[in-house]
Amino acid sequence: MPAFVNRRDIQFMLYELLGAQTLPERELYEDHSRETFDDAINLAYNLAEKYFAPHNREADLNEPHVVDGKVQIIAPVKEALEAFRQAGFFSAHHRYDLGGLQLPSVVSQVCHACFQAANIGTSAYPFLTIGNANLLEVFGSDEQKAKYLPHLLSGRFYGTMALSEPQAGSGLADILTTATPREDGTYSLSGTKMWISAGEHELSENIVHLVLARIKGAPKGVKGISLFIVPRFRVNEDGSVGEHNDVNLGGLLHKMGYRGTTSTVLNFGENGNCLGELVGEPHKGLMYMFHMMNGARIGVGMGATMLGYAGYLYSLEYAQGRPQGRKAGNKDPHSEPVMIIEHPDVKRMLLMQKAYVEGAFALGLQCALLEDDQLTHLDEAKRQEAALLLDILTPIVKAWPSEYCLEANKQAIQILGGYGYTREYPVEQYYRDNRLNPIHEGTNGIQALDLLGRKVIMGGGAAFTLLSREIEEAINQAREHEATAAWAAELEDTLRLVQQTTQELAEGAARVGADLFLANAHAYLEMFGHTVIAWMWLRQAVVAARALEGAKEADRNFYQGKLAAARFFFVWELPKTRHQGQILRAFDRTTTDMQAGWFA
Repeated sequence: MPAFVNRRDIQFMLYELLGAQTLPERELYEDHSRETFDDAINLAYNLAEKYFAPHNREADLNEPHVVDGKVQIIAPVKEALEAFRQAGFFSAHHRYDLGGLQLPSVVSQVCHACFQAANIGTSAYPFLTIGNANLLEVFGSDEQKAKYLPHLLSGRFYGTMALSEPQAGSGLADILTTATPREDGTYSLSGTKMWISAGEHELSENIVHLVLARIKGAPKGVKGISLFIVPRFRVNEDGSVGEHNDVNLGGLLHKMGYRGTTSTVLNFGENGNCLGELVGEPHKGLMYMFHMMNGARIGVGMGATMLGYAGYLYSLEYAQGRPQGRKAGNKDPHSEPVMIIEHPDVKRMLLMQKAYVEGAFALGLQCALLEDDQLTHLDEAKRQEAALLLDILTPIVKAWPSEYCLEANKQAIQILGGYGYTREYPVEQYYRDNRLNPIHEGTNGIQALDLLGRKVIMGGGAAFTLLSREIEEAINQAREHEATAAWAAELEDTLRLVQQTTQELAEGAARVGADLFLANAHAYLEMFGHTVIAWMWLRQAVVAARALEGAKEADRNFYQGKLAAARFFFVWELPKTRHQGQILRAFDRTTTDMQAGWFA
């Protein structure tokens, strides 16, 4: 079976780039060491290889379907999830008192990445459950935590989030699901939710839905949305599963990817008997849900990254073993064909993939490390800084990989040629699976609006200023090395461009109005995202350049590859930011001036 994760790169990212081996110096992780981290990662990889990867294609070809009112899913899915459960990965990052292993988030994220790369469809079930439990741990009442958390964290119950409705996808202000207070303190739920991943199945004893709804009489818009716990089956005081809670399957949706994950329409309260429990305070549901959504956005970005990574590794192995054609200067038809990896255009496509996926992987793990810093850093100021950085990087870590690691999948298909388009090879499935990620957990357009319209200007630009300082620190370190000094100068120029563009946009917002200010937000997201990934690559290049000086022969190719991929990104990709900056600073009106009727 071809590799779906580069384990040498994991070691590089965790220990050489991010210094995760120092995390056991913090009290929460003091029982751990680099050895225990590696043990967890090795276990995750082995389980992913044994239980998740083998049925990736089978689940794609045999989608969930309904028989006698119940959703049927191929047997290996449940077997894989049982192995995941028994290994303790549902609760691995939680405290011991919650049944967890107190693994750092950055190590847990690597473990999750193994499962995502092996089978994104099956991995969706536990990861939605983990996000559901994370939200309840923060915002649930003591009674709710006692009632639901042990079962979610053990994998006995699974969890979802139910936001969208048929008439209100991203526009949550227009949701119609209602919640009517009852005398016992619960609420009667009524409404329809759509696109609910893992919303119905027989994989667990119960499914705990987190549902956005509007209490009757609540303010209009997002300020009137509340959050409710709505289990598929009611839960008795002793934790046993009780009667059905009037949560009914309206139908299965069939997407181009993630075919192993049920995507559902759910009807709440068809028979007037659906009960829910309010989470926290009324009308604060969207704020609570964003806790899960922001974690899910990082998860989506990592999933996109790992699909791109798996495709890259497969196309790399294929290119190394596929003889075809001869060097351009070789006119002898009797000579032996060369492996296609020798052709410059194939090298270009491989370098493009490597630059995208390894840059995105570094960013995803950096964000996970910020989660650790936010929770456990000994310095309170550093904890606050980690929260700010995580806030501004979340739209990037979700949107950039889902755009550019999808592009990596496209290049993988191209390298395989005609074979790449057939179902006999996995790269076409990686592309279809990944094509869903630009819309998962808020479209990339929404991420762009969030970044430009809120994140870079919040707190007087505090998060943007802090991120700029972090990038400048990496630039200063890179200036000290001959191999990276020119890239440091290039990133410094780009950072100044981003700063200047951001300032001009902010200063011009009142003059041009909100519509034009945000009209080209996608270009801003791309410019900003490329700058952040260049930061990731500059840091990797500095580490590689230092390590290369005394590296063993076995490691030299690895570090040289890092420097080559960094060079590709700085030469081929980063210059695109100049054109994007021009469009943005000009407040280009091309899209706003276009009239709907002109598309006729």
